[in-house]
Amino acid sequence: MSRPIPAPTTTVIDSLLFRDAFGTPAVRAIFSDHALIQRYIEVEVALAKAEAACGIIPTEAADQIAANCNFDTLDFDLLRHETDTVGYPILPLVHQLVKQCGEAGRYVHWGATTQDIMDTANVLQIRAGLDLVAADVDALRAILADLSRRHRDTPMAGRTHLQQALPVTFGYKTAIWLAALDRHAERLAQVRPRVLVGSFAGAAGTLASLGEHGLAVQEALCRELGLGVPVSTWHVARDGFAEVVNLLALITGSLGKIALDVMIMASTEFAEVYEPFVTGRGASSTMPQKRNPISSELMLAASKGVRQQAGLMLDAMVQDFERATGPWHAEWMAIPESFVLAAGALHQAKFALGGLIVDEAQMRKNLGISRGLIVAEAVMMALAPHTGRQQAHDLVYAACRVVNEQGGTLAEALAAVPEVAAHFDRAAIDRLTDPANYLGSAPQMVDRVLASVPRDR
Repeated sequence: MSRPIPAPTTTVIDSLLFRDAFGTPAVRAIFSDHALIQRYIEVEVALAKAEAACGIIPTEAADQIAANCNFDTLDFDLLRHETDTVGYPILPLVHQLVKQCGEAGRYVHWGATTQDIMDTANVLQIRAGLDLVAADVDALRAILADLSRRHRDTPMAGRTHLQQALPVTFGYKTAIWLAALDRHAERLAQVRPRVLVGSFAGAAGTLASLGEHGLAVQEALCRELGLGVPVSTWHVARDGFAEVVNLLALITGSLGKIALDVMIMASTEFAEVYEPFVTGRGASSTMPQKRNPISSELMLAASKGVRQQAGLMLDAMVQDFERATGPWHAEWMAIPESFVLAAGALHQAKFALGGLIVDEAQMRKNLGISRGLIVAEAVMMALAPHTGRQQAHDLVYAACRVVNEQGGTLAEALAAVPEVAAHFDRAAIDRLTDPANYLGSAPQMVDRVLASVPRDR
């Protein structure tokens, strides 16, 4: 018996092939069509309860609405068809909820407007999405904290402009990544009270349909849903939603930076770190030796995708008068995709960094490929008190040219310079040109990052 053909898809978000590369089942469940419709119903039921509590509609009607609004018996084909016709899903949904509720149906959606229901449902989705993202960020922070502790003193080449610059430690590098994620965790906590507020304001945002009871119903609705009460109508003030997506862009931007570092460090010429080994992962169809950094590649791609959506959300902030004529619709594309891509990138980061293979011996070997030139500054700074900074610079510079043009090591070249040998014997020169002895405050900076916020260990 043949298997049914899967429904056609057009994006990596819902693709049978790619959806778990760019997202996770958990985040897709939050932002699925079915979950969104259930949120619409949740808001409509909460509204009825709030209005009953404020004496706007009969308590019995609110009870009937709560008992009879049923997602499982909706006609989804009809809902889709009417949504195509109307342009929005709420009126078609209300048509069906009214029928489900019988006599009490006359009170469904009382005094509300479409955007009230849709915005508040989106807030509920965003709340769940932020919970998921925050949990993943915390898990990744724990992974990075462990890497930073373990490699606090692991020397490696620090690089600027893709050239070896000065020695650092691998823990210093991961601590910088960790500090960024710590700040993102702080931002995730700070954004919640600004964004997790209800939207209930009526046709033009004035709650005129509920007369003197409008603000009381608004407060009761928000309380029913566990949301904050807005200080003003935000139908066309979209900074909250824009802030959320731009925060996701910041988070994935940090993940993209990590991914780029890992990919370069995993290249054959560097060979300093590798993503966890899983049979077949990162394999090439033609080159059996390949072990491509797949998770890092996906993280980098996701960061670019969310960045584009962040720009779209900023553009969507420019809305006309009291109800937008189109920018609002752009959010329907940007918000779900941003959360899915961000969650997918975090998932990939947890895998890649949680099992990261660090080749300390190769890091040490790479430190030596410049034959001591990477610590030329160390020699210059040690020599400067004896000769003056500029003369020290010129002496070391000349020794570096000898190494570049004639070979040998910096220690050998320096030992042959009378002005250097007059102040340092060969043992001292060897110590000065050992990269492990010129780490600056890198290990202490790791300690500061680890101590900067409470951690499990």
